[in-house]
Amino acid sequence: MHKEELIKLHQVMSEVKDSFERTNSENSFSEYYSLKITPSQQHKSKMEHKHAIFVLGQEIAESMKDVEYSASNRISARMGELAHKTEKEIEYLPDKLR
Repeated sequence: MHKEELIKLHQVMSEVKDSFERTNSENSFSEYYSLKITPSQQHKSKMEHKHAIFVLGQEIAESMKDVEYSASNRISARMGELAHKTEKEIEYLPDKLR
């Protein structure tokens, strides 16, 4: 996926997050917020946006547990794995590529 496409996906998922937050104030998305990256920060690297998407996906899936527990559990677990993998990839990138 190109960086522009990842940013667009990040934007859409951020809108889903906003919707979950409006409907249920218990959805904190604290791990996503701790990343301090938003879709509007286009200067951030492709990997940072990718990592944010996986973290956000994991937290959205966790928020969906009330709707479909077993499916959202699997999605959450997979997004967590992908977030961890991209976090490791970011750590090994030279600063000029971040």
